[in-house]
Amino acid sequence: MQLKTDLFINGQWVKGAGSLPVMNPSTGELIAEISTADQAQCDAAITAAHDAFPAWAKTPSRVRSEILRKAFEIMTAESDQIARLISMENGKTFTDAKGEVSYAAEFFRWFAEEAVRTPGDFRHSPSGDKRILVTHQPIGVSLLITPWNFPAAMATRKIGPALAAGCTVILKAASETPLTAIWIVDIMHRAGVPAGVVNFIMPEKTGAMISRMMHDPRLRNVSFTGSTEVGRILIKESADLVLRTSLELGGNAPFVVLDDADIDEAVKGAMVAKMRNGGAACTAANRFYVAKAVADEFTQKFTKAMDDLKMADGLETGAQLGASVSRKERDKIAELVDSSVAAGAQVRLGGVTPAGDGAFYPATVLTVQKDNPILNFEVFGPVAPIVTFDTDAEAIALANSTEYGLIAYVYSSDLKRAIRTAEALEAGMIAINRGVVSDPAAPFGGVKQSGLGREGGFAGIHEFLETKYIGVEI
Repeated sequence: MQLKTDLFINGQWVKGAGSLPVMNPSTGELIAEISTADQAQCDAAITAAHDAFPAWAKTPSRVRSEILRKAFEIMTAESDQIARLISMENGKTFTDAKGEVSYAAEFFRWFAEEAVRTPGDFRHSPSGDKRILVTHQPIGVSLLITPWNFPAAMATRKIGPALAAGCTVILKAASETPLTAIWIVDIMHRAGVPAGVVNFIMPEKTGAMISRMMHDPRLRNVSFTGSTEVGRILIKESADLVLRTSLELGGNAPFVVLDDADIDEAVKGAMVAKMRNGGAACTAANRFYVAKAVADEFTQKFTKAMDDLKMADGLETGAQLGASVSRKERDKIAELVDSSVAAGAQVRLGGVTPAGDGAFYPATVLTVQKDNPILNFEVFGPVAPIVTFDTDAEAIALANSTEYGLIAYVYSSDLKRAIRTAEALEAGMIAINRGVVSDPAAPFGGVKQSGLGREGGFAGIHEFLETKYIGVEI
């Protein structure tokens, strides 16, 4: 497919008012210039979605389901091409990118199935004077804002349930990785989505334009994945018109290794939990809490596994750790490591920014005290700080000592002990004896300042539905 770089509004590819360069972080080279939208084009996207909404909401769920199924089939057939594009603009390895495409496509298949299964309720009232009828209706025009770390999956995880519910959408992608989002929008177009149902914009002035859109009464819902800092701003912006908001925000995931854990399995899980996507994932293990009795063995084996990774351009054969999405993001990682070392961290591996044009940072292992400042930040890179603990209660307290609560990992050979620990951890998702837990069929989301609402699973479609109660006289 020819690479598209334009806006998509009301079923048409539209030249923007300006342009934005998209760079390859592995090489520093320009990939393409994409169109950016001015105020009139952002308004036009809302108008298109608003005008298309009544017909799409009334479209039989089977028809919506078949379109999503077709999108899944197209995306699966083009997986290699999409993965190459993801690797080029994001920096991740081709292997990680292929995994993301498979994961992303599955949201189309899952919500194709959910589109025809939205449940309702019909029952007698306790007083016996009426029937209680509960139904669900699409909430309306939805603004979808996605991040750079999973440019395909974060788009499909929002588009899939929105369209399944009967909503129309406006997609705004991250400026670092818009080409993947454009490809997915084109897939939706080729799958048969009617004009106006899916629109794509890249505002020239992101903050001001998003604020303007959120104060347009035709917009009824905002779904955002990104930082907690930006999420707080969106919550405040949404208050004026009382918009529905679904927010998947930051994380600071603890990886807890209890003293009865199978260390070899814990290391395998740690490599997946930490190094999937090069550590640039909100679900990435960010703080490693290891029981003192097994800390030396875990640290030695984990450091060896990290040292064995091949760092290279994501499209290079055998690459296991690619570049960060930009030099700016790479430098943030380096600054966190440097400040951690200044505060007493011991470098077991890595910790030095390599020379060259690419935005690379090496796999890094640190041993730190429990008050080291790096433990307060979501590193979003291939850095693993290890802290030791004495008791399960101490591990739980350390794991919970954060404003975030997206995901946590627990390793133990005693399932009862592991579940007891999982229930005490303040997180929306817990992985026991495994390094990945995300699944399109499961509810994804966190507690505390890691967000509001859930994506995926049976709950995902309800973020785009309103509940309506009808009392029927009998």
